[in-house]
Amino acid sequence: MILAAEITNAAPDFGQLAPVFEATMRQLAEQGVSETPEVVLADAGYWHHPQMHTIEQQGIEVLIPPDGNMREGKRRGWEDGVYQQMREKLSTDRGRKLYAQRKITIEPVFGQIKYNRHIDRFMRKGRSAARSEWRLVTATHNLLKLHSHWNATPA
Repeated sequence: MILAAEITNAAPDFGQLAPVFEATMRQLAEQGVSETPEVVLADAGYWHHPQMHTIEQQGIEVLIPPDGNMREGKRRGWEDGVYQQMREKLSTDRGRKLYAQRKITIEPVFGQIKYNRHIDRFMRKGRSAARSEWRLVTATHNLLKLHSHWNATPA
C-alpha cells in the first residue's frame, strides 16, 4: 500500500526524505494510526544527514546507505564518521535483513506501476496536474491491492 504520494521537480531524491516522511506520518495520523514506525528505509539517493538526524530524534531508526549500489567504492569525503557508522550498521545481520525489506516492499510497487500498468510518464502538464495524476495512480494502485486481497481471502 502506498501511504504518501508526493512529487517534486527536482531530479535527485536528495532532500526529499523529510517531506515524504512527514507526508506519511500525516496520512497515518489521519487514518487513526498512532504507532510510529520503528525503521525508515530508503535508497542512497535519499541520504540527507540533517533530515535523517531529525527523524532519528523521534526515536525512529533510519537505514540509508551512503553509497549507491552502482558506485564502486566510497564517495570521496564520505569515508568516515556517520557514513562509516551507517555502512557498519547496514553490514550487520539485522541491518542487511531490514534493508532487504526495502527491495521486496518498495521496488515491486514501481514495477507494477511502470511496467505492468504502463504508467511511465505524466500525461498532464503542470505541477498541480502531475500531482493530481500521481495521486490518482497511487490510489488506483491501492484499490487494486485491496481488490486482490479481497478476492484471495476466503469468505
